[in-house]
Amino acid sequence: MTSAAPSEAGFQITVEPSGRHFMAQADETILAAGIRQGIGLPYGCKDGACGSCKCRKLSGSVILASHQSKALSAEEELAGFVLTCRAHAESDVVLESRQVSEAGAFPIRKMPARVQALAKQSHDVVMLRLQLPAGEPLQFHAGQYIEFILRDGTRRSYSMANAPHTLQTPGTGIELHIRHLPGGKFTDHVFGAMKEKEILRIEGPYGSFFLREDSDKPMVLLASGTGFAPIKALIEHMRFKAIERPATLYWGGRRPEDLYMDDWVRTQVAEMPHLRYVPVISNAVPEDNWTGRTGFVHRAVMEDFADLSGHQVYACGAPVVVDSAKRDYVAERGLSEDEFYADAFTTEADKALP
Repeated sequence: MTSAAPSEAGFQITVEPSGRHFMAQADETILAAGIRQGIGLPYGCKDGACGSCKCRKLSGSVILASHQSKALSAEEELAGFVLTCRAHAESDVVLESRQVSEAGAFPIRKMPARVQALAKQSHDVVMLRLQLPAGEPLQFHAGQYIEFILRDGTRRSYSMANAPHTLQTPGTGIELHIRHLPGGKFTDHVFGAMKEKEILRIEGPYGSFFLREDSDKPMVLLASGTGFAPIKALIEHMRFKAIERPATLYWGGRRPEDLYMDDWVRTQVAEMPHLRYVPVISNAVPEDNWTGRTGFVHRAVMEDFADLSGHQVYACGAPVVVDSAKRDYVAERGLSEDEFYADAFTTEADKALP
């Protein structure tokens, strides 16, 4: 495909095999252009740290901004792969992307949100509820996230921990699970000065992490720490829609208190015959009196499943957990790479890594 000077409309981006196409300006990333025009490209962090938006460039020319090597290695770049969140088109471009979906394309909106409630779930996790403006419902898929726009323009991303249908109940706001990162610009405020009725500014929904309802495959739901938040939303959605595909939740933490909604999960399991629950603790001490599974949560899945070739995996949490799970499940348990859906919780420190 020949390079051309950008017209006012920009460069044409075509996504195969769907054949969908849209225009991207030279001053915006391909992903930003896709989101702006309602094209459901896969993505996660939007910062070149997670690799969720990686896809193959079939033709055309792009400039790729700085990114982490674990998201896109030098070898992958040479093989023609790009990160759409860091790629600016220099010509018309054809990409190959497996996840283009109209289902992920709710309109992105900015709105004020009022702090409705703050409730401590453990020593370092708070449940934050946000009240949205009356008459302005936020459309989203269970598993997606919002961004807080801070006063200096920086942003912080958090997954919504409740399913969309719950907002139909009067007085129910968006639920977020926020872990305290000492020194964190936003979490220090949440755990310090934040009070009910404070007004915050949010934008969303973002992310391509949501249940693929066109499949009947059994599911592994993998969460570490507050990675449980979007998984909770998926479980609520499954229950609401009476989805009866077998699902096993593996939730990992360092200490038992890190499984801060263990009672809630057990209540769901008692009422959802197709849902199983395996809590896993990696750093229990004697006073925890922990008698359950121990070790790394992603390895617990491998101990229980010799073959994942017929499954879907939905994984959320620390990047090391998500990355290890994808690598090992594909290489050692036969999982199709196309059936691994992830939302890695990248912190500002994670994004600064090389």
